[in-house]
Amino acid sequence: MDFSLSEDHLMLRDTVRSFCAEKVRPHAKKWDETEEFPWEVVKELGEMGCLGVTVPEELGGAGMDPLALAIVVEEVARQDGSLALTVASHNGLGTSHIRYFGTDEQKERWIPDLASGKKLAGWGLTEAGSGSDAAGMRTSAVKKGDKWVINGTKMWITQGTVGDTFVVLAVTDKTKKQRGISAFVVEKGTPGFSSNKIHGKLGMRSSDTAELILENVEVPDSHRIGEVNNGFIDTLKILDRGRITIGMLSVGLGRGAIEEACLYAQEREAFGKPISSFQAIQWKLADMATEMEAARLLLYQAAWLAGEGKPFTLPASMGKLFASEAATRACSEAIQIHGGYGYTNEFPVERYFRDAKLCEIGEGTSEVQRMVIARKLLADR
Repeated sequence: MDFSLSEDHLMLRDTVRSFCAEKVRPHAKKWDETEEFPWEVVKELGEMGCLGVTVPEELGGAGMDPLALAIVVEEVARQDGSLALTVASHNGLGTSHIRYFGTDEQKERWIPDLASGKKLAGWGLTEAGSGSDAAGMRTSAVKKGDKWVINGTKMWITQGTVGDTFVVLAVTDKTKKQRGISAFVVEKGTPGFSSNKIHGKLGMRSSDTAELILENVEVPDSHRIGEVNNGFIDTLKILDRGRITIGMLSVGLGRGAIEEACLYAQEREAFGKPISSFQAIQWKLADMATEMEAARLLLYQAAWLAGEGKPFTLPASMGKLFASEAATRACSEAIQIHGGYGYTNEFPVERYFRDAKLCEIGEGTSEVQRMVIARKLLADR
């Protein structure tokens, strides 16, 4: 059993780490305060291959494995959770749905621009009344000749106003509930397709989040991804992979919070000595670091299994659940270590804390992860 990273993985990690220290860290606070989408940095990440990490080279990607994507997301999240969410969702949701379930023609049409970052991907699953409960989906697609007419609204869609290529899930047979949902590519600029940016989020404020509105949107059947009525089955496979990246985003945030807490604890003095010398602070740091390392190992296992083509649903859910909740705890403790300063935006720990909370919700809530884990355990008995 070898826990070491390959030379390619180490080189990728160091490259992304250096880039984020130089290009991301100095601006993350401003992006958060202004809710500014960092276009230039996103484009540079695309040029580096970070927006097509697992896409095959023949389609314009870096041709690396799921572990490589996990490493990229952690390093970006260490400096900015919002930017990491852009990287994770672009790689893991819209792009992946086309890559894994599209035809060769569809892949050649859409993937190269997505892998290079020339265009950004969005993924339209969630609605105001159907998050975890896909059977409550109301967006519909009706076949008319060789076209589909889509009507409905999607909510909380990442890259919703900045994206170009969207995979939208819609009901094509309401009698079949989850087994009557299909997936379609809808491109920005299609008549009847619009979006409204969502403001005032607790965290991930410079990640673009929007409502998608589809009013009699017509797309040809060539825009359908996968088999009719099989879209939600494909979606579950996409979510399994997305849980690895959101889990690693959690690890990156927790790691960033720990590093900030260590620095502050060594500089801040109380009773004539650094607070890092007090056992109460040391034990907090020890618990935070231990949980983050455990989370990373769980998710590395899931990423490795995914790369090997082996079942990874259970470790992905376990890793995402543990990492997201551990990250929230770590960020909360980092604020506690900073004391009153941690409650202000003078230090980044309050931003890490706000960003981390989303990780307990997105790609399946903690409650859904526990349901997935329990069902798997019971089914295997």
